Amino acid sequence: MIKLLKGLKPFRWGVAAVLILVFLQSMGDLYLPTLMSDIVDKGIVQGDRAYIWRIGAYMLLVAGGGALCSVIASYLSARVAAGFGRNTRSRMFEHVENFTLHEFDKLGTASLITRTTNDITQVQTVLTMMLRMMVGAPMMMIGGIIMAVSEDAKLSLIFVIVIPVLVGAIFLIGMKGLPLFKAIQVKLDTLNRVLREHLTGIRVIRSFNRIEHENKRFTAANKDLTDTAIKVNKIMAGLMPIMMLVMNFSMIGILYYGGIRIGDGDLQVGSLMAFIQYAMQIMFSLIMVSMMFVLIPRASASALRINEVLDMQPEIVDPASGALQATADAKKQDGRDGLRGYVEFDNVSFSYPGAEQPALSGISFSARPGEITAIIGGTGSGKSTLLSMIPRFYDVIEGAVRVDGVDVREMAQEDLRSKIGYIPQKAVLFTGTINENIRYGKEDATDEEIIHAAKVAQAYDFVSAMKEGFDSQIAQGGSNVSGGQKQRLSIARALVRKPEVYLFDDSFSALDFKTDAKLRAALKEETTESTVLIVAQRVSTVMDADRIIVLDEGRVAGIGNHRELMENSEVYREIVSSQLSEEEIA
Repeated sequence: MIKLLKGLKPFRWGVAAVLILVFLQSMGDLYLPTLMSDIVDKGIVQGDRAYIWRIGAYMLLVAGGGALCSVIASYLSARVAAGFGRNTRSRMFEHVENFTLHEFDKLGTASLITRTTNDITQVQTVLTMMLRMMVGAPMMMIGGIIMAVSEDAKLSLIFVIVIPVLVGAIFLIGMKGLPLFKAIQVKLDTLNRVLREHLTGIRVIRSFNRIEHENKRFTAANKDLTDTAIKVNKIMAGLMPIMMLVMNFSMIGILYYGGIRIGDGDLQVGSLMAFIQYAMQIMFSLIMVSMMFVLIPRASASALRINEVLDMQPEIVDPASGALQATADAKKQDGRDGLRGYVEFDNVSFSYPGAEQPALSGISFSARPGEITAIIGGTGSGKSTLLSMIPRFYDVIEGAVRVDGVDVREMAQEDLRSKIGYIPQKAVLFTGTINENIRYGKEDATDEEIIHAAKVAQAYDFVSAMKEGFDSQIAQGGSNVSGGQKQRLSIARALVRKPEVYLFDDSFSALDFKTDAKLRAALKEETTESTVLIVAQRVSTVMDADRIIVLDEGRVAGIGNHRELMENSEVYREIVSSQLSEEEIA
């Protein structure tokens, strides 16, 4: 929690102002009982009305000043806490953007959403209270004790019993609550994950009549969270009755012994009234502390989860600026500036964390500008993994991947990815217009460039047929367009960028054969100066490629064009025979 609160540095003046205002408010609250005591002992007892009016007016002035300080402090503390929450969310979002796919898999999407929203809100809520209470509560307690002792030292001995009892109760309940608050946040992650899977997979759930099963899953996760929340709230709910019980017995003791001391002439009525006020202030300051103990354990659990994300360093980082410059100089000396889009795999091996078998082993090939290199293989053969090595979604374990003659690990990620137009296996569209989605590939793209990209991607006809054309809205996740339309818009987004390297990760799977053929013909004309790598399941998509790489269990089972592989690669022949008839093969 303390580590996270270092983010308050930009708001130090606001924090200082809140602390000063709370200090002034506390001083005013501590002074009021003394003024009331003077009114009773010197004004009412002696019948001095002028004194009563004068001190009464002074009390109103002090109370008004305290109220003004309280209002301003509340406003500033809310601003500081909201600003801290905003900055922490931004900081966390920017940090998560640098994560590799491995870090995303490790933490989970549902957990990252919870940590960025709910966990930061928990810390923000507690911070608002802390700014008001971390000075006010201790000062009210310490100041109240000092003022109570000044009124009657012997009667103040009652606090020697009361305060340890209250502090002990707060400590014990806080220690029991902390593990449960941590468990609540973990169970909230689980609930979010189940809900997210239900909402995103609703079509599959309905098609398989698994609604009842999903309801049971959600009910189980919801009940688990609810039961833990009830348990922790039961523990925390016990704090207030204990506080009130101790406070009431304290009042009985103060009134009883105070009455005796008044009867003995050792204490005045006004002093006893002031003493009771100070006792109340001490008790309420402890109640405020107890409220903090209700919220701080949960906020501490949330802060730990936030820090876990912020402390997690991405496995893939850019090399130091000196290394980048040295790489650029070496590139110039080697005369490789002309290699725009040249991709080379040099004995590349890769394993996913915890996997028993490597996903790729000893992969070596090159892809040149103006050529189409296709990658085909059975399910799980490593096709998409191989493509992920080029934009550095993962780093190789052995060997090297080079783009333009430079190892991708020696390039800045932004520079590397600016050379690449990537079309993922699962087409992703963003909420907004079609125009904005295509322009996502190139922010300053002109309308002519967008239209041209759409035509090449075979998307122009269906976009033009829409009521608002390129200004038509895309719903969240692209739910208002078909799978094939999503793929074509994703391809248009990459085309408008005019990159050096195109990576098509099974991006034609939702297209019919006619559209597939037209799109590949248009792409061939469009990408004459770029390197094109295509991952595909269909043989018809790769038959015309300049080079076909056949993968089998993460290894290269053959490299060549269609005719060469039909003669030399048994794996390729099996794939072809499983998809094409003898007439088509001939």
